[in-house]
Amino acid sequence: MRRSALARPVTLLLGTTLVALAAAVPAEAGGHGATALPAVTPRAETPALYDDEAGGNADADDPAIWRNAAAPGRSLVIATAKEGGLRVYDLDARPVQSVPAPPAPGPDDAPGRFNNVDLVHGLRLPSGRTDLAVTTDRGHDTLRIYRIDRDRPGGPLTDVTDPAAPPVFSADQAEVNGQQTAYGLATWTDTATGRSYALVSRRDRTTLALLELTATTHGKVGYHTVRTLDLPSAFRLPDGSSWTPCAEPGELPQVEGMVVDLADNILYAGQEDVGIWRLRADLTSRPQLVDKVREYGVPGRYDPGTEECTPGADPGYGGTRLSADVEGLTLLTEADGDGYLLASSQGDDTFAAYDRERDEDNEYEGGFHVAAASRELDGSEECDGAAVLNAPLGAQYPDGLLVVQDGHDTPADGDRAATGFKFVDLGDVMRAVDD
Repeated sequence: MRRSALARPVTLLLGTTLVALAAAVPAEAGGHGATALPAVTPRAETPALYDDEAGGNADADDPAIWRNAAAPGRSLVIATAKEGGLRVYDLDARPVQSVPAPPAPGPDDAPGRFNNVDLVHGLRLPSGRTDLAVTTDRGHDTLRIYRIDRDRPGGPLTDVTDPAAPPVFSADQAEVNGQQTAYGLATWTDTATGRSYALVSRRDRTTLALLELTATTHGKVGYHTVRTLDLPSAFRLPDGSSWTPCAEPGELPQVEGMVVDLADNILYAGQEDVGIWRLRADLTSRPQLVDKVREYGVPGRYDPGTEECTPGADPGYGGTRLSADVEGLTLLTEADGDGYLLASSQGDDTFAAYDRERDEDNEYEGGFHVAAASRELDGSEECDGAAVLNAPLGAQYPDGLLVVQDGHDTPADGDRAATGFKFVDLGDVMRAVDD
């Protein structure tokens, strides 16, 4: 992105002093894998998405739950389908609207590819306050922004993205085509100022960017960069050695799953091969590593033939609750101020729950896995994204709702890889964690 001297964001770089903090996080004993944790089962699932030409190159990734305050039973789930754009579902997991991703700007450029989605409530537009769905367009390195109107003819989402909205990280189309672009996403509104923001991570890099969302006089929504921060890519281990997660040459350990605790404007960011970081949502504090993946500190050698990493001996510096990748982070808030940070442990198909109270150092509280309810309604495997809402949603979900991505939807259609989203009663989740 080209910026004038006045518009240039402040960048906070983190050096070896922060890296050394990562080695200080103690590992905890505990069970490993879904079989050691209680199971919950979904009540509904969306129709399968297929990532091929016949299926519209749609690949389920990340959901968000929008509550209809006037009629909670008519709330919506808004979810990304990558090149398939956005999908909107009702609480029966039935499709309500399909929003295509933007086309490629040129014959040699990538098309739109929606990666993550989150919501902004009550942003002021010239027509009045409105709720928005914000998504990262990984293909174009931008944000796409949609107004939510449950009863609008043609579907609840209307694109209100400012046409002048710039790339988030790239200086030109050549950089966009390199695909080190906008990836993970979390939105938040500062209650002290009323300003709304999007926190965006960069694919194959450790960079986080804070973007302020701004309305135009024409009813569109744009954004500008406030500051950026780079998380570590190398870590000092207790034996004095340095460790970098194994990856394809040129790739750094990226962040995708993120969520902001609005009670104190704290960001939780999942660095996929490292663990969960905690820091101020305005990116002005020193991050702390809440928990590490089991694979933390394990050396690896990248094999260009197989395009995979061969792990070496485990030195025993990793955690015990998360198996890489750490993915979909979401926050379960309770009326009394308590609640849980939920994290998808993609490597073993489980979810970990941490106390959201920072005074308790985000203590691990338990875990669960989403198992099959029947032969036709399977569970969740290799979950990318998750969203939770602890509020009544009509007769179907009086205790609230958890929506999780399923990376291996079954039964599959022949050799076609299928993905989708599972809807889980939040009361079942709470009982599983509390037990």
